[in-house]
Amino acid sequence: MSIEVTSHIRLDDSGVAWIDETNVKVIEVVLDQMAYGWSPHEIHFQHPDLSLAQIHAALSHYHDYQADFDAEIERQLAEAETMAAKAGDTPLRKRLRAMGKLP
Repeated sequence: MSIEVTSHIRLDDSGVAWIDETNVKVIEVVLDQMAYGWSPHEIHFQHPDLSLAQIHAALSHYHDYQADFDAEIERQLAEAETMAAKAGDTPLRKRLRAMGKLP
């Protein structure tokens, strides 16, 4: 009997971690857990195309490289805030503010 061992994670040429055989980045699974507090089972419910093994592998990979992922999350957040500030008051923001959905 032969046993195949897989990590379910691959790095692209830019060093971005992806879940094997999907178009899902590890950071996307991590952000789902951070933003919504989802367990691996809830992530699987929300993304049935991902196996529990793939989800656990992604979360494990995050914990192995947590400082790097956290720095990337902070960088992306800062970039999004900069872009929002440059965009100013868009028509959508004006409508949402008028509806009381934004301060």
